[in-house]
Amino acid sequence: MDLQLIKTFLEVAATGSFGAAAGRLFVTQSAVSLRVQRLEDQLGRPLFERTKGGVILTPAGREFRGFATMILRNWEQARQRVSALDGAANSLAIGAESTLWPRFGFRWIDRLREQNPELEIRAVLAEPDSLVQMALSGEVQVMLTHGPLDRPGLHSERLIEEQLVMVCPWPDATVESVTPTYTLVDWGPEFLRFHEAALPGLATPRLMLNDGAMAAWFLRSRPCAAYIPTRLAHASLETGQLFAVQDAPGFSLASWVVWREDTDESLRSVAESALSETLAAVREEASEVLEQL
Repeated sequence: MDLQLIKTFLEVAATGSFGAAAGRLFVTQSAVSLRVQRLEDQLGRPLFERTKGGVILTPAGREFRGFATMILRNWEQARQRVSALDGAANSLAIGAESTLWPRFGFRWIDRLREQNPELEIRAVLAEPDSLVQMALSGEVQVMLTHGPLDRPGLHSERLIEEQLVMVCPWPDATVESVTPTYTLVDWGPEFLRFHEAALPGLATPRLMLNDGAMAAWFLRSRPCAAYIPTRLAHASLETGQLFAVQDAPGFSLASWVVWREDTDESLRSVAESALSETLAAVREEASEVLEQL
């Protein structure tokens, strides 16, 4: 069976959309449709039901999803073990949400490359649902996420809590003064609950963004206020591009590292050491930023 068909099936299942899956796979939507059709022909059953809002799994699709994940996981394990027999260099595939790459995931890669020049590293940016599928299938060995994952074969460890701060492009701002231009960034259920309780006056903003990295760039050239992590705000606060909203409450956002439990012990030890050094630098930088606020 063509593994590309299985990967495409899992992306469509995760996104609920042929178009979204095409974007993540860097292929055309027609290519995604063709791959799904080929897989359905091979299995003799329709895997998706088309709806106005996208696609949903049929009973056959739901049944096949578990097997598809298992097939990819077994293939990745086989590939890694065969490569090890040939003496090939160790490789590490790291997946992370978009907001965890800047000033965090990239630094981890920098340290890994400095300390282990022979290590092959593959970096993957994806949404949480896709990262879970990649981890379960063996496409990535470790992930950086904003929440723990309770799945067989995966182990979650809390990394760090970082402060979210409300910022805007002008000084001496208050919550009341930024209300007309406030943008709500979706940092997850816990943040939204905090936001509803602490800032009821900002409960119905006219603009909402579901990606923090996107929000940081958006704020730099537009007169808006929003919550972003100190690690994303650091450079802009230093240069005066952004300023903290003086009376806005802060929020602690947790980050997690999620490992596949079958990751090679020596490889994991090397990666954890580099990650520990990265975390120390991130904590120091966050502390410096908070002293400025």
